[in-house]
Amino acid sequence: MLDRPLRVAIVGAGPAGIYAADALMKSDKAKDRGVSIDLFERMPAPFGLIRYGVAPDHPRIKGIITALHKVLDKPHIRLIGNVHYGSDITLEELRQMYDAVIFSTGATDDRTMNLPGIDLDGSYGAAQFVAWYDGHPDFPRDWPLEAEKVAVIGVGNVALDVARVLAKTSDELLATEIPANVYEGLSKNKAVEVHVFGRRGPAQAKFTPLELKELDHSPTIDVIVDPEDIHYDEGSTVARRSSKITDQVSTIIEQYALRDPKGRPHKLFLHFFESPVEILGEDGKVVGLRTERTELDGTGNVSGTGKFTDWELGSVYRAIGYLSDNLRQIPFDDQAGVIPNEAGRILDRGEHMTGMYTTGWIKRGPVGLIGHTKGDANETVDCLLDDMLAGNLLDPSEPGEDSIVKFLESKDIPFTTWDGWYRLDKHERSLGAATGRERVKVVERHEMLAASEPHKVQEYNS
Repeated sequence: MLDRPLRVAIVGAGPAGIYAADALMKSDKAKDRGVSIDLFERMPAPFGLIRYGVAPDHPRIKGIITALHKVLDKPHIRLIGNVHYGSDITLEELRQMYDAVIFSTGATDDRTMNLPGIDLDGSYGAAQFVAWYDGHPDFPRDWPLEAEKVAVIGVGNVALDVARVLAKTSDELLATEIPANVYEGLSKNKAVEVHVFGRRGPAQAKFTPLELKELDHSPTIDVIVDPEDIHYDEGSTVARRSSKITDQVSTIIEQYALRDPKGRPHKLFLHFFESPVEILGEDGKVVGLRTERTELDGTGNVSGTGKFTDWELGSVYRAIGYLSDNLRQIPFDDQAGVIPNEAGRILDRGEHMTGMYTTGWIKRGPVGLIGHTKGDANETVDCLLDDMLAGNLLDPSEPGEDSIVKFLESKDIPFTTWDGWYRLDKHERSLGAATGRERVKVVERHEMLAASEPHKVQEYNS
């Protein structure tokens, strides 16, 4: 056993990476040796999906940041932000300074959809829209919101987030942390009808009950479900009996279908058994969506009926899932959209890459709730520590804690720290206080860096 702490680099400071850091610090397997962890993040601020992938009117989910804060407040965990893996630092350079590397970079791109008309003007990926309204610095500051009737393809929580933001008024969202450019953009939003399409039935929807109920909390939105869309086959009935969540979701959808409209100005339609087959265009722009009516086949799956409907719409958002980025020098399964792995050990042509691990969505795909990443992290960390005890980790030539600081200084990379996050957090809260809000998010990267005051040597030597 070496007489120094285990040095671990975690690439990605979202929930998955932070949970992995927490699991490392808590593990009994590492208590005799100790652990020193550096969390790398390409954004100047931490928290990943929580900051840039969750709708701003979800304070309950954003409350997870409180728990993540407690982890990053721990000694022996350092945040190194504004550092991009693959360009600012390479795999070989990480190998020289760490005993092990965990990749937890998540999934931020839109999954592709093979649909005629997908490239028309007015056809968008949900991930791009989410990044815009969440104030991601690497995305455009403006968003076209000219369509009065809008489609959202998909029946998961991201689809609900997109539909809800499109259907709400800008003033309803002003109480949240949205930056000025997002408020200004939403104030020009012309959408009065939002249509959410799912190819299967209520029992197959991937919503969670709380998010589905939240649709009805807005005083400006009527949630409408056609009673003709309430159908269940044997497979659907089994699904409801075997899952409390599935049963709750189905019940909420039934309640929407049975009630009379409330006469609110914005309509949000949930359509089931409508499979998109083509985005319709004219002069290069979206003018509608063609769907085929489907029917259940007894197993919970559906088949087409040959009955088609053309919906008059001005824009289409696809919310059919996220896709992870292919990382440099790391194997990637393009079809599954994940890093090949066995219980978190990264595999290269079936063999474990010594000292290389993964966790979170890039490990298992973008499914499940945020809390599910804890189980992923525990599994990955157990494998890493078993390999440590067996002597099967890397043998870094420069494992000292100051090595990474000297390296980044030598490349003139301005990196942010955990202390820097506290400064940015204070700055955003002060912006919010000026307008009676909890926080106003800073969008521009250079402004985030200025507020964070990037690395000063004394911060890491104190």
